[in-house]
Amino acid sequence: MKLAVIFGGKSTEHNISIVSATSIISNLDKGKYKIFPIYISRKGLFYKYTKSIEEIKVLQIDEEIDDIELIDNIFDYLKNIDVVFPVLHGLNGEDGTIQGFLEMLGKPYVGCKVLASSLCMDKVYTKRILNSCGIEQAKSIYLKKHNNKYLYLDDYFNTIYLTKNELIEKVSNHLKFPVFIKPSNSGSSVGVHKSFNQNDFIDYLEDAFKYDSKVLIEEFISGREVECAILGNNNLIVSTVGEIVSGDEFYSYDSKYKSEKSYTMVPAKLDENIIQNIQNIAKKAYVACDCKGLSRVDFFVEKSTNRIILNEINTMPGFTEISMYPQLIEHLGISYSKLLDYLINLTQEEILF
Repeated sequence: MKLAVIFGGKSTEHNISIVSATSIISNLDKGKYKIFPIYISRKGLFYKYTKSIEEIKVLQIDEEIDDIELIDNIFDYLKNIDVVFPVLHGLNGEDGTIQGFLEMLGKPYVGCKVLASSLCMDKVYTKRILNSCGIEQAKSIYLKKHNNKYLYLDDYFNTIYLTKNELIEKVSNHLKFPVFIKPSNSGSSVGVHKSFNQNDFIDYLEDAFKYDSKVLIEEFISGREVECAILGNNNLIVSTVGEIVSGDEFYSYDSKYKSEKSYTMVPAKLDENIIQNIQNIAKKAYVACDCKGLSRVDFFVEKSTNRIILNEINTMPGFTEISMYPQLIEHLGISYSKLLDYLINLTQEEILF
C-alpha cells in the first residue's frame, strides 16, 4: 500500500505535528507500506523527503525535518497514493481543510471527516452541539472583536457590544474569577491563559485574540484532568481513562511538551463508576459530533463533587512518545504499530459504506 504521511503545517502546532509524524513513520510496518512523507512548511509549501525512510528518526519538540525537496505539483504527486495519514494538528489540518482537500481528490484518509474535524476544532460550536444532547460543560462567554470593540454573543447568538468595564463586570457576575481564556480554534493550549483577576484579564484576552477572531472565556473548574480514547467508525472501541498531572498551574504548552514535572497515569485512579460514566459520555460525544477513525475526549472531574465536565474533543490527537492517545489504546492490548494498522484499515471500511 502506498501511504502518504502529511505533517508540519501552518498552525501553531507545527512542531508537535513533526514529532507525531516521525513517531508514526518510525512505527509503521515497512513490509506493509511504501511510505511517502509529505512535509508542509509554515508557509504552506509541500515537500517530499529525499532520503531512505529507514533514516527518519523520531524528532523532539523544536527539531525540524531536513533532507526535503519542494513538490512542484501536489495533485500529481498524490495521484498514485492509496491512503493518506494527515498527521496535522490545529488550524489548516485538524479543522477540515486538509480533509476537504483529500475528499476533492477522492483519496481515503485516516481520521474524522470534514464536518467532525471542523466542528470539534471550534470550541464554541462543539459546545453548542454537546449542549443539545445534555453533556455537561464549563460555563462560558463567547466573544468576537470588531473595530477594537468586544462583541458578546449569547446562547442564541444575539449580539451586543461591550466596553472593557462592561465585559469585566459580565465575567465577574456570570463566571467569577479566576477564568480561563481560550482561542476558539487552537490546540495544545496555545494562547490559553488563566486569569486570576481583572488586572490581568484584558492583557490575556488580547493575546488570545492574536490566535483567533473568536475567544471563549470559561469558568475555572478545580478538578482532575482526564482523557478517554475512542477508536472506530461504527463499532467503537472505548479506552479506559487516563489522567494528566501537570507540573505547572495548568496544562500549558510548556507543561505538555517541555516540563519534566508533568506526567500521565493510565489508568487514572478513579472510582470504577466514574470511569464508566466518562466512557459513556465520551462515546456519546463522539457520535454526536459525527467522529470517525479516532478522537481523544478530554474531561475534568471536579474535586469537590466528582462532577464530570467535558472539556474538548481532539480529532487528531498527538502521537508523540508522551501522548495520551496511543498510551490509552496500548492499555487495551493494541500496540502502537497495530493501532496504526487499525486506523489505516478503517479508511477502507469507509469506502465499503
